Amino acid sequence: MLDRVLGRAGLKERIETLEEEKSSLAAQLEAAEERRSEAVRDRQAAEETVNRLEDRVTELEDRVSRAESGERDLSFRGETTLRGDRLKEVLNRLESVRTDTEGALTAMITDTVPEAVRDVLGDRSALVSRAAPALLTVDDENLVAVAMRPPAPPATFVEFDSTFRIEREWFLPRGSYTLALVRSDLFAMGTYEGEHRVDFEGFTSDVKGDHSKGGFSQARFERRRDQQIESHLEKVRTALSGAREPLYVVGESTLLPEFEAEADVTKPVDATGAPREALADARDRFWKTALYRL
Repeated sequence: MLDRVLGRAGLKERIETLEEEKSSLAAQLEAAEERRSEAVRDRQAAEETVNRLEDRVTELEDRVSRAESGERDLSFRGETTLRGDRLKEVLNRLESVRTDTEGALTAMITDTVPEAVRDVLGDRSALVSRAAPALLTVDDENLVAVAMRPPAPPATFVEFDSTFRIEREWFLPRGSYTLALVRSDLFAMGTYEGEHRVDFEGFTSDVKGDHSKGGFSQARFERRRDQQIESHLEKVRTALSGAREPLYVVGESTLLPEFEAEADVTKPVDATGAPREALADARDRFWKTALYRL
């Protein structure tokens, strides 16, 4: 009675209605997130299939080219792209290998193949050069001979031991790190704890597109666009100044040299969409490993 007199009955009914609407929207959001996750998994599976087919086509084309030129047929036994559970399984297998003392060679090759590696591989050293930058693992019986391109590679080293030197953080998101996506018109940065993003910053900038006219108008347009891009990059540098280390910067290849000094790793990545969606796409593309069987 008192609620009706004071008008609170209507308010309580409205609150109950809003609570029901909130629960319904939360359920819809959860369903949408699940559909998005399924779409991402489907896309990853499709990309892996396409990558394997493309790798096989490239391998066969290379063999045909070498056969036609009369060169010795020196090619990878296979190539594939690994991520997620499949990548973890491959790392588990490599970690399980045991040899005699100094029978397991692990080497991070970034440029020139070291002499110690050439002594072990002989002619196959050329394959390592083609795979570089790559982590090489070879045992003394040649049962294992693969090169992998880790997303977050270590510094160059050559090591002989009874096991392969495999650090998970070279291949998989572990601990704290920052991943930043830089395009000429977009910036997105996420702070992560392993698989989970704990912070986000992103923005877009008004940068003019292509211009079809020539002459002075073209030159003036290009100067104006360059100024807009530089202004955008200044905002990016300010945002990156507070980034948690290690810092991985991905995006347009023409812009990455601007950030090589502060970034632990830079990598060209073609990620499109709004900042949050583009960052999620970029992260998926960054954390994958190319594997080459020697």
